[in-house]
Amino acid sequence: MTLLEVSVVVAITFLLLAFLLPELQRAKSHRSKIDCINNLKQIGLSYRIWEGDNGDKFPMGISVTNGGSMEMVQTGNVLQTFLAMSNELSTPKILICSSDTNSSYAFSFGGLSNSNISYFVGLDATNHANEQMVISGDSNFEIGGKPVKAGLNSFWTNDPVAWSPTTRHMKSGNIGFADGSVQSTTSKSLQKYFQQTGLATNRLAIP
Repeated sequence: MTLLEVSVVVAITFLLLAFLLPELQRAKSHRSKIDCINNLKQIGLSYRIWEGDNGDKFPMGISVTNGGSMEMVQTGNVLQTFLAMSNELSTPKILICSSDTNSSYAFSFGGLSNSNISYFVGLDATNHANEQMVISGDSNFEIGGKPVKAGLNSFWTNDPVAWSPTTRHMKSGNIGFADGSVQSTTSKSLQKYFQQTGLATNRLAIP
């Protein structure tokens, strides 16, 4: 091949990569979002199964001495809630969103820590009586333009909330409800879902 022919091949290769890479990135992001929704659905189902075996209450509504996470989660401890449901969850791998580059997989509940969890816990949902209560979801969002911090976060229902524009699902995210359902949301609908709980404030434990 002549130098000109090699140059043409290289140029065409770069052009193809320039067109294909964004599409591959979008496909990867979409697949990751689906995986995250499935994780949250399994978590929601675990809540409901655990509730059925524990006096119709989620772990957040039962004392630690009775196998729940009430006292711990009120301090912002996410870990205790998922440890309480370890039998129902089966594997800690579903606690990680594959787009969460700040967390890593745990291979057993014995080694589980906050660094192995991508999802928040809603403190105000102690059972499924109000099916639209928010019980879990992606933890990469902002309140009043500031990223949430690990631990207990309490905010007024009308405080502006939005998904972080630079992490995970490209300015969107997923939240789970007390009835076990999961919604993929934009920042605008995220605000709406917190408002429809009927509470003056929302309390979340962030890993």
